[in-house]
Amino acid sequence: MRKQHRLKSNNDFQKVFKHGQSFANRQLVLYYLPKHDQSYFKVGLSVSKKIGNAVVRNQVKRYLRQAFHELEADIKQSYDFVIIARKPTKDMNFYQIKKSLTHVLSKSKLFL
Repeated sequence: MRKQHRLKSNNDFQKVFKHGQSFANRQLVLYYLPKHDQSYFKVGLSVSKKIGNAVVRNQVKRYLRQAFHELEADIKQSYDFVIIARKPTKDMNFYQIKKSLTHVLSKSKLFL
């Protein structure tokens, strides 16, 4: 995932939280906000210290970024996404995280 496709600033996160919609399952919480002035989607990731040490948190973030990269062609563009990982993600492998992300996106009707 390119760096321009990431949400980084606190203001961007707060806009998505405040004005966006959300959907969750046991592993992930998805917040999304339509952005009609951009032609691609942006993703922000949040992994709490409750999930584990830095190694585990970074692994979860890598898995989420890779899952978004593989699903990029199927996801609706012009959205800002914030993904919050819940505790069960620390014990999941890449394919389980990708399946969970696919479930959240499909229930939110964000696939093409």
